[in-house]
Amino acid sequence: MRLQFIFDEIVIGLRRNVAMAVSVVLVTVVSLFLLGLGFLAQKQVDTMKDYWYEKVQVSIFLCGAESDSIACTDGAVSQIQKDQIKATLASPQLAGYVKRVYFESKQEAFNRFKTQFKDSVLSENVTVDQMPESYRVQLKNPEQYQVVAQVLTDKPGIESIEDQNQVLDRLFSLLNRLKYYSWMLAGVTLICSVLLVATTIRLTAFTRRRETGIMRLVGASNFFIQLPFILESMIAAAIGATLASVALISLTHFEIQGRLAQSLRFVNYVTTGDALLIVPWLFVIGLAIAGVSSFLALMKYLKV
Repeated sequence: MRLQFIFDEIVIGLRRNVAMAVSVVLVTVVSLFLLGLGFLAQKQVDTMKDYWYEKVQVSIFLCGAESDSIACTDGAVSQIQKDQIKATLASPQLAGYVKRVYFESKQEAFNRFKTQFKDSVLSENVTVDQMPESYRVQLKNPEQYQVVAQVLTDKPGIESIEDQNQVLDRLFSLLNRLKYYSWMLAGVTLICSVLLVATTIRLTAFTRRRETGIMRLVGASNFFIQLPFILESMIAAAIGATLASVALISLTHFEIQGRLAQSLRFVNYVTTGDALLIVPWLFVIGLAIAGVSSFLALMKYLKV
């Protein structure tokens, strides 16, 4: 009997306040979708880090006969200096940082350059002798590239030390800022959602003050009177979370995996499975916001 009464009250409330219920659904969709994008952006940054950091190398370019760097005033690197650099890379001091080292000769550097710039006029004007020899160092933890650079700085025979991680740091810094902006915008819309739910519940309670007054007179508990209002907001929030989840999964499946991943294949992207892992959190957050804001609004504004 009580369950039937609560169900009837929910139906009546939703039917009387269709416009307000729709507004709660829409603001919930927007806020939860933006929040989901923030979670998805975080996962994408982590995925890109796993992909790129595995390929990051520290390049130690050696002095050549034509090097004009101040570090190469003594001329081209000697075999003794090469051996000393290699020994330093294999020393116990760097054993915890260096994963693999290989030497790239002038010919190998020239072949790689020709492959990378095969469609450019630059490849036609470069000779083998102009290419620098180098040691390519793969690190166990790519974020610790500065340790290797500090140890090898000012070593004889080294023209320059370049690390791809410095470029990636700028890229990931940009991605992290975009992620934070998404979360900030989601936070603003979530606050709007809380305020809208609270306002909607107060107005709904005001329009049904006669019914609630009768329920209070017959001895109904506060929670029993509040429950239909809370469930109304949670139903609207659940619909909003469902629509936000569908939008997030569709974006991941059709746009990211269907288009972006097919056109730009040089990096891994988030998958539909990653989006599905976010969906439960959208429902939990959406229902929690609706339930808590409704309960607090009724405690303050509904005199039961």
